[in-house]
Formats: sequence, C-alpha cells, structure tokens
Amino acid sequence: MSDKEAVVTESNENTERNSRKVRIGYVVSDKMEKTIIVELEDRVKHPLYGKIMRRTERVKAHDETNTAGVGDRVRIMETRPLSASKRYRLVEVLERAK
Repeated sequence: MSDKEAVVTESNENTERNSRKVRIGYVVSDKMEKTIIVELEDRVKHPLYGKIMRRTERVKAHDETNTAGVGDRVRIMETRPLSASKRYRLVEVLERAK
C-alpha cells in the first residue's frame, strides 16, 4: 500500500506548469474595471514581396489593482480564460506614459 502512495506523490511532483506566452505591448484603453486593452505589434515579412509589415492585435488583459494607464508599456502573460474575451493578465508595468 505504501508503494502506491509513493507512485501517486511522485506523479504529482512531476506535473509542472506549461510555458505561457509573455508579450509586451502598449495600453490603449483602461476604461473598464480591472481590465485593460493592450495593443501588441508583430512585424512580419510579406511572403511574395518581402516588405516588412506591422500587424497589430488588441487583447484584453486582467489588471487586478488598476495600476496601468493609457500609454504605459506593459508585460502581459497568457492565462486561463478569465471571461468571454480575457485571456491575459498584467505582469508588470515596464514604462509609464509621459
């Protein structure tokens, strides 16, 4: 019986959290309670012409303490779905808006 318990505890210790996407972007809206909208920029090369294009994506992130403001540069991390459209949470404010 002690062998089974040892196996169970060993498998629990080996389960680690998967790596989560960490992105850096700029806050474009903070009008909602505990939610910010962050604009993420991605530079991609056009497949045929080779020109570098800027693609932007707007995502909602959870800001528990309402610390981020419009124009701040922030780091956000992917997390479990917090609402119908929130999939990220605020990790830290890298640079305050001037």
